[in-house]
Amino acid sequence: MHCLADPAEHGNSAVDYIADGACRVQDGRIIEFGPAGDVRANGEDTVLDYRGKLIVPGFIDTHIHYPQVDVMASYGARLLDWLETYTFPCEAQFSDKEHAQQTAEFFLNELLKNGTTTALVFGTSHVASVDVFFTAAQKRQLRMVAGKVMMDRNAPEAVLDTASSSYEDSKALIERWHGKDRLGYAVTPRFAPTSTREQLDAAGRLLREYPDVHLHTHLSENPEECEWVSQLFPENADYLSVYEQSGLVRKRSVFAHSIHLSDREWKSLSDNDAAVSHCAMSNLFIGSGLFNYARAVKENVAVGLGTDVGGGDSFSMLRACNETYKVQQLQKNAISPASLLYLSTLGGAKALDLDAHIGNFIIGKEADMVVLDEAAIPLLARKLTSHTTWEERLFALLMLGDDRIVYDTLVMGQPTQLNR
Repeated sequence: MHCLADPAEHGNSAVDYIADGACRVQDGRIIEFGPAGDVRANGEDTVLDYRGKLIVPGFIDTHIHYPQVDVMASYGARLLDWLETYTFPCEAQFSDKEHAQQTAEFFLNELLKNGTTTALVFGTSHVASVDVFFTAAQKRQLRMVAGKVMMDRNAPEAVLDTASSSYEDSKALIERWHGKDRLGYAVTPRFAPTSTREQLDAAGRLLREYPDVHLHTHLSENPEECEWVSQLFPENADYLSVYEQSGLVRKRSVFAHSIHLSDREWKSLSDNDAAVSHCAMSNLFIGSGLFNYARAVKENVAVGLGTDVGGGDSFSMLRACNETYKVQQLQKNAISPASLLYLSTLGGAKALDLDAHIGNFIIGKEADMVVLDEAAIPLLARKLTSHTTWEERLFALLMLGDDRIVYDTLVMGQPTQLNR
């Protein structure tokens, strides 16, 4: 099962479901796809038989912090307190390269165990945090986009850089890693309150010099944060205009959260082909607010889903779909199971401007896949005995599923078997 287009525009016809399907992979790419009777193995093929299970494209997490693994499930703080109490002390440890390396290995294995094959990832302000992450991702042949955090104020000294050092360090990392195998770089100012105008301008300079890199930051996550931005940048009309002034709002810019936006900000995101990462789990956990997905659809703003580990309390994109559905229910916007599948696969690929490479099973794309075993959770298996349509079955799977139903994750057609 995969999406050919956005179900918010095309309904269930955007989903291609083949009850007994197969695909052939060569050199990591899909070369044939369709009903099993039409896709014939030749004598040289290795056959992977997943009959009785559901194969979907690899999940795409459009906002996650790999250094915050140990921050997950920390009690009782809102965003700004969360940063001071948990995040900054945790990230200070990444000056130790060995600690960063161990965390990167653990983090990527957790993604794969949950069926996530691509992610847009925050590092820390330490160069080594990005080097070890890309090294570990390259070893696994993963398509990952990541960047060094840029932050030159309003944080402890141990996690600060400067406008000039962040520019030079990011430039060197881009030269070293961007476009190498399946890796991409994201210029990553943490968020407006921790960057001076000089540093944001340096980020814009990097985007002009390397126009095919990503921009990854936070936007309007929390009311207190938005008020702080207005105090720090009184000359700007709103939060997004702080980034606009430095040339950071453009295609391949991904703004995590984007909950408390004005009409002007929505229009600017749309006009500039920027994307949003919706992080329902962390928005609920930290108490930040409810994302207006219906408005994003209306304004034609690309949206992907993010787990936002460690504010989010799970690596599972299935859990992210579950919470996304509930957040929309609270706003009287019933999001379809087809749309949830889209947001976690092709929609995420479009938000990252990587849909030419990943997101569905179109011939020529990279063969990242997740094999889901509905029988792995007895409650889910029991429920599915009374469901006959793919829409009913998909919805139950998205609501009740988690890492337990990830039978295997394939990267470039190769099984990882981390859950077996």
